[in-house]
Order: sequence, then structure tokens, then C-alpha cells
Amino acid sequence: MKRGARFAVICAAAVLALAGCDQQHPQRETPAKPKPAYTGLAELPEHLEADGTTITVGDPKASVTVRLYEDPRCPVCEKFETTGGGPALQEANLRREAKTEYTLASFLDDGLGGAGSKKAVNALRAALEEGKFAEYHAVLYANQPEESNDGFTDDFLLELATKVDGLRGPTFDKAVRSMKYRDFVATSETAYELAHVPGTPTVDINNVRIPSESNAVLFDRAAFARLLREIHEAPWQWDGTQF
Repeated sequence: MKRGARFAVICAAAVLALAGCDQQHPQRETPAKPKPAYTGLAELPEHLEADGTTITVGDPKASVTVRLYEDPRCPVCEKFETTGGGPALQEANLRREAKTEYTLASFLDDGLGGAGSKKAVNALRAALEEGKFAEYHAVLYANQPEESNDGFTDDFLLELATKVDGLRGPTFDKAVRSMKYRDFVATSETAYELAHVPGTPTVDINNVRIPSESNAVLFDRAAFARLLREIHEAPWQWDGTQF
């Protein structure tokens, strides 16, 4: 065999050998680029879960799941939502690092009188039907009446709805005034009671309850933000013993 031909055979064999190695050890796939953050509350996915009471907001594939039990008339919930961990949770939702599961209670009406909690929960459910739950939820807590004042009337709830672009309309207005979702209000309160939580707000993160003695973290925006980020980065290490 001539020298040139022998060299060609050797090269061909080398190519085949490399091809065989590639077949046995395929190249690793390039990790998918993270999806961009949502630009605002209006972009957040939101839906009612199959249990008929849980309202989920955020990327379904988020590594952190925050279960939040709230009553719209609860002033402590308002503190959490406006100056505590709520804004940090909202930011984590927008970054796709967390999603929030809401269980809406209405027990304060029984103790304080009136129907403000029930009316607000009904209106929130109506807002979900319009794809505006997250936005309207933020507006309600930013404008919460005094706890002793049964201020979540139909007129006030509709007035607040004007602060959410595209929410007001015949369907939403009728749902608010007619208590269209009264069955949801009742079953959601039952779900809250069956969860045996100590009160509102109560927060579970990835199925681990924030212990009552550590509730201060719920009202420290920076501390809650750090907690969510730590769990997002290493969810397998989170078991609540960090407190």
C-alpha cells in the first residue's frame, strides 16, 4: 500500500473511532436558559386548583411554594402584605423563584360582625375569573379598612376595582353585588378551618410551617427575602430547622 493511501486509511479509522466515542458518550445538553422575569403582577399566571379553594399565583415550576392563609379584614395580614414579607414574596413570584398558594378565610366576620371578609373573598374570586386576582389582592390590602369597620362593602370593593386596569365590567360588578361566589367563600373558610392553623397570616414554605416563635421573619421584608432566596437556591436543604 502506498504511503498516501495508508495515511488516508489511518485518518478514516481515527474519524470512525471518534464517532464511536461520541455515540458512547454523547455531549451534555446545554442547560436551558432561565425564563425572563415577569414584568408585573398582570403577567403572573393564576388559577384555581382542583381542590376548588386554593388560588395559585406564579410560575408553576417555581422551586419555592408558599402557602398563605389570610383573612382580608385581618390587620396583621395587611402588615405582612404591605410592609413585611409580602413585597419580598411578590418580587420572588415575579422572578419565577416562588409561587404562592392562597387559602382565603372569612372568620373575622363572625367575631366582629358584618360581612366584609366574605364580600372581599367573593370579590377576589370574581377577580380571579377575570385573570386579575394578584393585582386586585394587592389593591385590597393597600386599602384595607380598619378591622372593626366593616368597610369592604360592595361599593367600596367596586371602587377599588377601578384601580386594576380592565377589571371593572358588567360581569365582575354583578358577581360582586350578587355574591356569586358565596359557595367558594364557604368552602374556602372550611379549608382554612380544616388546616388547623394558629391564625392569620400563617405561612408554609415547601410544606414546612414557619414556627410561631419565628413569626418575626414574616414582618421583616429583608429577612423574608433572604429566606426565600436561600430556599430557592437549595430547596433540598430546607426543613425548617434553620430557625
